[in-house]
Amino acid sequence: MYGAIATNKRNTVIIMALFVGLVGAVGWAISYFYGDRSIAYWVIGIAAIYALIQYFLAAKLATLVTGAKEIEKKDNPRLYRIVENLTITTGMPMPKVYVIDDPAPNAFATGRDPKHAIVAATTGILQVMNDRELEAVMAHEISHVRNYDIRVSMIAFGLVSAIGILSDIALRMMFFSDNRNNSNPVVLVVGIILIVLAPIIATLIQLAINRQREYLADASGVMTTRDSEGLAQALEKLKQYGRPMKQQSSTTAHLFLNDPLKPGFFGKLFSTHPPLDERIARLRNNAGKF
Repeated sequence: MYGAIATNKRNTVIIMALFVGLVGAVGWAISYFYGDRSIAYWVIGIAAIYALIQYFLAAKLATLVTGAKEIEKKDNPRLYRIVENLTITTGMPMPKVYVIDDPAPNAFATGRDPKHAIVAATTGILQVMNDRELEAVMAHEISHVRNYDIRVSMIAFGLVSAIGILSDIALRMMFFSDNRNNSNPVVLVVGIILIVLAPIIATLIQLAINRQREYLADASGVMTTRDSEGLAQALEKLKQYGRPMKQQSSTTAHLFLNDPLKPGFFGKLFSTHPPLDERIARLRNNAGKF
């Protein structure tokens, strides 16, 4: 378990380095196109500022996009007390608790660190889960907070968005500008290919981050509750009652316990979540280790 957390942290450094490399590649392509090396530094700087803004505003944007509303203990004592008990058990600060009015069973966590964290649950998950299962679900979400998955997800999302925007701007500049460096057409073609592929590669890196962290949050949550079967049963109910959420957005899909988007071929291919069957099998196969 602790080895997995250490590996996860090392992989995070590698992944963030890959993001920086992708931004640098886009910057290099633009600077070569215009024959001005300083453009690359401006591109990297702009991407960093954009990612930083996303980092501080992403939690607020997530609640706005999903329609989540903050509650107090009197509004939903059951959910609030479960979260409160879990934070006491883990020794972490009490996060803000939100509820989403949606029949689709789901939950998410977000924020930049444990002191500025949010956990949310839909009305659907509150209806279909018993107390044991709901505790397991919220332990999973709180594990995302404790493991700083929320921070990595926010940074990754910000960088993916930045790379997408930069690539789009770069392509428009290349095709509609007369101010270009035509000294080496082969290098220009390579640069264009890099710009086209950069958003796809960035998205695949983000998927790798989120899928591995879902497995780790499952394990960390079970370590808190000492109840692997409770989470396995909760995931089975997601299989049984799961449906797309009313307010869907690909920008926040990676935050949720289960994929909130309408299923489809490309949706499955680029899903931010590992299959529920695989998660359930891992929980039950490793129950003795927890």
